[in-house]
Amino acid sequence: MTEQSRSAGRIRGTGSRRRKPSRGRRVKRVALWGAAALVVVGGSGLGYAYYTLNGNLKGVDIDAALGTGRPADVDDGSEDILVLGSDSRSGANAAYGADEGSARADTAMIVHVNEGHTSASVVSVPRDTLVDRPACTSDTNGEEVGAAHQTMFNSAYQVGGPACAVKTVESMSGIRMDHYVEVDFTGFKKLVDELGGVDITTSQAIDDPDSHLSLKPGTHTLSGEQSLGLVRTRHSVGDGSDLGRIQLQQAFVKALMDQARSVGVFSNPKTLFGLADTATKAVTTDSELASVKKLTGFADGLKGLGSKNVDMITLPVEYDPQDPNRVLPQEKADRQVWAALKQDKPVPASATEQSAGDKGDAGKVVR
Repeated sequence: MTEQSRSAGRIRGTGSRRRKPSRGRRVKRVALWGAAALVVVGGSGLGYAYYTLNGNLKGVDIDAALGTGRPADVDDGSEDILVLGSDSRSGANAAYGADEGSARADTAMIVHVNEGHTSASVVSVPRDTLVDRPACTSDTNGEEVGAAHQTMFNSAYQVGGPACAVKTVESMSGIRMDHYVEVDFTGFKKLVDELGGVDITTSQAIDDPDSHLSLKPGTHTLSGEQSLGLVRTRHSVGDGSDLGRIQLQQAFVKALMDQARSVGVFSNPKTLFGLADTATKAVTTDSELASVKKLTGFADGLKGLGSKNVDMITLPVEYDPQDPNRVLPQEKADRQVWAALKQDKPVPASATEQSAGDKGDAGKVVR
């Protein structure tokens, strides 16, 4: 199969008057990448809720698939998580294109949470980045997948599933991924709807027929469908490339974080259960996180993070002179990024100064 590229906040002010929380404000917290939402359960019916939610979770045993030969597991309190958005068109996702029997990583973020869990660095990897993909064992069917030179980053997930995606990231970065979280189109959409939508402000009109999103300049509360359209939009903002689309995704994630932190506490058990039910059906995680107890503890450790504590960058890249639809890693700058994460330090601004992903203005379209 020819590897082709696929199309794939507003911070609320605090006034002096207290208003009754809207439906979208009745959830306590959501994980920062818009995939691993809160799965804490309380109140009456705890046992029923626990077993129901536990049964929703899907886990992938990445450790078993990858075996040895991985980067060292550094136990310093920090955590590194690979978060993928899958572009699968199977099942309920068929509305977004023909099912070709496989999926790619439409969105990829490497999230490094610092030792004290007080800040995080998020590195978006452009799906069109040409990388050397290592040989791996598919976690979906156990087949051996050969190595490939200068192939698109998102092909790793297509040919070998989560395990091959994790191995590719570890090969690129030299950093062991502690966890894996994946969400598909339909799951993402349902999560946003369960939250009551996400508020954003656009500085210019967005009209992308491919993502089916049309917004006038101004403030909007996006539904799940509109939010999915926004994170898939590329043709009507910036230079129309995947790099501009990544900037939109990063702006949306920050808007989602700000709104999630502004919502109310556990005032409505029914609403809380509805969110948890949606969230646990929406995500696939590594097997270590695939239980309510473990996922709850994981989310609890991130509750102090807000968008102001999160630095979001795009892996330093440059356009491939042989193909403007592909990008190449800026090796020296990339080493700076990975070194900062390994040392549990912020990514230096100098690392992205010459990156094509840092030059666009698509990120200014949404806030």
